[in-house]
Amino acid sequence: MIRTAVVTGCAGFIGSHLSERLVAEGFRVRGVDAFTPYYDRADKEANLAGLADEPRFELLELDLAAAQLESVVAGASVVFHLAAQPGVRASFGAGFGDYVRDNVLATQRLFESVLATGPGRVVWASSSSVYGDAAAYPCHETGTPPAPRSPYGVTKRTCEDLAGVYRARGLDAVGLRYFTVYGPRQRPDMAVRRLCEALVEGTAFPLYGDGSQSRDFTYVGDAVEATLRAAIAPRPAAIYNVGGGEEATLERAIAMLEAVAGRRVVLDRRAAQPGDVRRTGADTTLARGALGWRPETNLRDGLRRELDWVWSRRARVAA
Repeated sequence: MIRTAVVTGCAGFIGSHLSERLVAEGFRVRGVDAFTPYYDRADKEANLAGLADEPRFELLELDLAAAQLESVVAGASVVFHLAAQPGVRASFGAGFGDYVRDNVLATQRLFESVLATGPGRVVWASSSSVYGDAAAYPCHETGTPPAPRSPYGVTKRTCEDLAGVYRARGLDAVGLRYFTVYGPRQRPDMAVRRLCEALVEGTAFPLYGDGSQSRDFTYVGDAVEATLRAAIAPRPAAIYNVGGGEEATLERAIAMLEAVAGRRVVLDRRAAQPGDVRRTGADTTLARGALGWRPETNLRDGLRRELDWVWSRRARVAA
């Protein structure tokens, strides 16, 4: 029997990789995306190119905050909810309304619909942004109190509270706090992709802050593997950290990519931005034990793969 999975945000960075993996695992995938204008629609359509002729993949273009969702999730054995309005900096100011609508309201409506129609489980995307600047590292799911520093982080923390409300009503929901996911198809506003493009194009890379800020970089394939394992774990916790296990400063990541590319990047040094944290670091003990998961891709190899993807993307555009 072919199982059906719903993937919201299927045309996005992680969502497109997850959709391909699910099809490869034998699932029929019902992909949902609103194609919001946060970045170019063409980029998102390119993310789905590998699924264009796949009979087990169906694309539904709809808005989770407005559409009728019961028919979308009905009959699915699992729902992967990755759709969200991303970005820390853009969540300040007048744009916050989009974050409330596309993150909080959309998630609440999806939880309601899944609870009403009965798919087996919802695996949904939270973020390391809920931790803010923690008092100690690495951050642990139960030992580190959430303290988001951006409106975006607040919406993700609110979604965690919503998940708790619906779990108490019987919803089988598992949240994943992703830590700085990178790799091929990364969003164009994210630092590693912008750095790769600067190296490829010979343009300046905007470096916000002094470069000593550090991140727990997580390769997209490892994030997808954790997401799949969360869907099949027998008695999962409410929330798991998903981190790559190789924390590095932005300066170190820049040096690694320069070594891989065999060229230097021009740095356009700028002031630190509101909401940017000094450090992220995940304690993944819980996910390693309960999900049998561990990250497999080291930072240098992952950066090389993203740089190779940027080079190949440039060649396709130029052709």
